Amino acid sequence: MTETVIPPSTVIRTKRGLSITGRRLTLYSIMDYLHAGWPPHLIRDEFTLTDQQMTDVMQYIAAHRDEVEQEYQTVLQQAEDNRRYWEARNREGFARIAHTLPPPGQEQLRAKLQAVKARLGIA
Repeated sequence: MTETVIPPSTVIRTKRGLSITGRRLTLYSIMDYLHAGWPPHLIRDEFTLTDQQMTDVMQYIAAHRDEVEQEYQTVLQQAEDNRRYWEARNREGFARIAHTLPPPGQEQLRAKLQAVKARLGIA
């Protein structure tokens, strides 16, 4: 009797979400490119996937479209929430730094830096 060998799945669920087996690449990264209108062969080349991996990913997305799209939207929302959090946190920190006087002895250096920024048209 011969034993049937089932090939491992290309798409697996990891702690990062839906991922490609053996890679740190999630389907959500691929979805970014698909939503941007990239054709699969260019996405394959961008991420150095094999033809089989790309075919498996596209088939998985097609077969589980609603689930993948819902998770993708959740990932996008989390990324936006993280971006807003860090933007606000950095804004507070930069405001605090802007009101801090330079250390003694660095006035000339600071004046030179401001002159170069002015010459370059940088705020």
